[in-house]
Amino acid sequence: MIVGRAIYRDGRRLDTPEDLAELFACCRLPDTVVWLGLHEPTAEEFAEVAHEFDLHELAVEDAILAHQRPKLEQYGTTRFLVLRSARYVDETETVEFGEVHLFVGPGFVVVVRHGDASQLKGVRDALEGRPDLLRLGEMAIMHAIVDRIVDDYAPVVAGIENDVDEIEDDVFDGSPAASRRIYELTREVIEFQRAVQALPDMLGRLMAHDAVGEEERRYLRDVQDHALRVREQAAGFRELLQNILNVNLTLETKALSEASIAQNEEVKKISAWAAILFAPTLVGTIYGMNFKNMPELNWQLGYPMAIVMMLAVGCVLFGVFKWRRWI
Repeated sequence: MIVGRAIYRDGRRLDTPEDLAELFACCRLPDTVVWLGLHEPTAEEFAEVAHEFDLHELAVEDAILAHQRPKLEQYGTTRFLVLRSARYVDETETVEFGEVHLFVGPGFVVVVRHGDASQLKGVRDALEGRPDLLRLGEMAIMHAIVDRIVDDYAPVVAGIENDVDEIEDDVFDGSPAASRRIYELTREVIEFQRAVQALPDMLGRLMAHDAVGEEERRYLRDVQDHALRVREQAAGFRELLQNILNVNLTLETKALSEASIAQNEEVKKISAWAAILFAPTLVGTIYGMNFKNMPELNWQLGYPMAIVMMLAVGCVLFGVFKWRRWI
């Protein structure tokens, strides 16, 4: 449940006790910050952490249940941030989403992570190599985590952009799977938009807080700029996919119309030949009834006359259909 714990004093890592009560006591020391990381804890597993760090029950409930929208809440002296992480899976060409919940209070940062997107171990290692940043305390840790999540959006943007290019090729090549792929990618883009939509405003609220110094604001402003660019790119992808869908529908409608026209032409040809063949058959059927009172049966020119009639009717019909371009 607890995947990482660390104590930093004046930017340097100290020996970390296993007991949560001792860990919490350390965050009360001057120039000291405690960083605790958890992965998908249950309510029972998180209860002790919530008790020791005096976390608000509503925030604790959100952190355990997950499936929250990105947001920033203030509970007393503790800030609660919900962030949506994302990563692009090359094997399946899909976007995988997760959640990171941050409790940032005086002298401590508690991170609750859901899903496998945005691994944070590298953040800890990178930050420990920058004691000058760690001296800024919990704000430096919060910035590093948010910055990593936003940086992880870049491969997602690149993957979606590549998928959009492939879909454009599929549409103009007439691939039958294009419509389904457009729909699936649109759903991912909408989910990605939800992940990044509120982030710039959240960072703006953080920068406006009195407890945030000018140095921290500079770092947060840089992350906000990246988040704004990602949000604009996500909106552009959604609009582009809508245009591609409209083009695909237009091309499919055109293809159906062409197929219908071609089918009508074939029906015309079949109908014309059926009519040409039916007329001689009708003449032959009439003179094949063999009733006694049919004077033509004993007429010497009856048979040649019937043949001439069948040929004449067939030729006339053929000429008419040819003139009307049915055959």
